[in-house]
Amino acid sequence: MTVAATVTKKSYHQSRRTKQRISKWIVTLILIAGSLTFLMPFWWMIQTSLKSLQEVVSYPPTWFPEKFVWSNYKEAWEAGNFARYSANTLLIATVAVCAHVVSNSFIAYGFAKIRFPGKGLLFSIILGTMIIPGFVTLIPQYILFSKLHWVGTYLPLVIPGFFGSAFHIFLIRQFYLGIPNDLVEAAKIDGASHIYIWRSIMLPLAKPALATVAIGTFTGAWNDFLGPLLYVNDEAKYTLQIGLQAFKVSSGTSQWHLLMAGSVMVMVPVIVIFFIFQRYFIEGMNISAGTKG
Repeated sequence: MTVAATVTKKSYHQSRRTKQRISKWIVTLILIAGSLTFLMPFWWMIQTSLKSLQEVVSYPPTWFPEKFVWSNYKEAWEAGNFARYSANTLLIATVAVCAHVVSNSFIAYGFAKIRFPGKGLLFSIILGTMIIPGFVTLIPQYILFSKLHWVGTYLPLVIPGFFGSAFHIFLIRQFYLGIPNDLVEAAKIDGASHIYIWRSIMLPLAKPALATVAIGTFTGAWNDFLGPLLYVNDEAKYTLQIGLQAFKVSSGTSQWHLLMAGSVMVMVPVIVIFFIFQRYFIEGMNISAGTKG
């Protein structure tokens, strides 16, 4: 190879590496800009919750509190009766998580590891329900729960979870499919029932998928506004989202510092739970992760 060819090849590789670095920096800057755009409302809510009312309504607005007013959180907590609303929401979320984890994992086991006639068709029908908008079934569900005299209770918010969710069934089933069938067959040879196999073998191996279902269900129940708005009509049974709306109406729209403080308190538990269990959530979303078991 001539010297000229060697220099040309070296220059080509250097130019290519330079272009790759520039492309990487451009992508990084775009991601940073996008992240800041999405985080801006969150930052505005936090800094507003730490301002005095005079500073909130002042013009021009400030991007950082001149004085941190931590008492806004205490005042909002006491004025909005958030202790009661938090207990109600935590009760609903806990029952909903247990219902979804148990029912969906059990149903998914049947579709993943048990052979029976019409399994493919039935699973397709279940997946087909995912394309039905929730608002389509809203009125029939309300009529049904009204006939059962469940309106005014938490039953419409938790009982449907015991009948499974199409997406969660699909998610856990795909995870189960990654678990070798040899484990199931060996357990059957030893005389184990399907209940035992599901409880003692499948559930321990499917912890990431179950954690994903639990996080999603908890977040949905914690942030649910429409369900409690329809079925809960007693102020003592209000959830956080309904209580936050009631607090907004009672305190007036001018109390933005207290309203933002209440919003931060409602949002923090979900964020904390996600960051604690994010490793399981990411692994659970990998439908082929069951092979690791």
